[in-house]
Amino acid sequence: MGTFSIWHWLIVLLIVVMIFGTKKLKNIGSDLGGAVKGFKDGMKDGAAEADTPPAGQVTNAAAAKDTIDVQAKEKS
Repeated sequence: MGTFSIWHWLIVLLIVVMIFGTKKLKNIGSDLGGAVKGFKDGMKDGAAEADTPPAGQVTNAAAAKDTIDVQAKEKS
């Protein structure tokens, strides 16, 4: 009773096709595929940008020993 038979899925598919039409379903599939591809490309670009530090950021290796921390405050 807990699972649906093939007839239930065919009726659901028929209702979806009747509501949306085959043209809209095809467009939804291509739009979803394009979104997934764009997401994957964005993840690749984000990983490449994470490897390089942003411009103007000083890393520990490039910092001089006599660098003064601007945010440091003296205890009173």
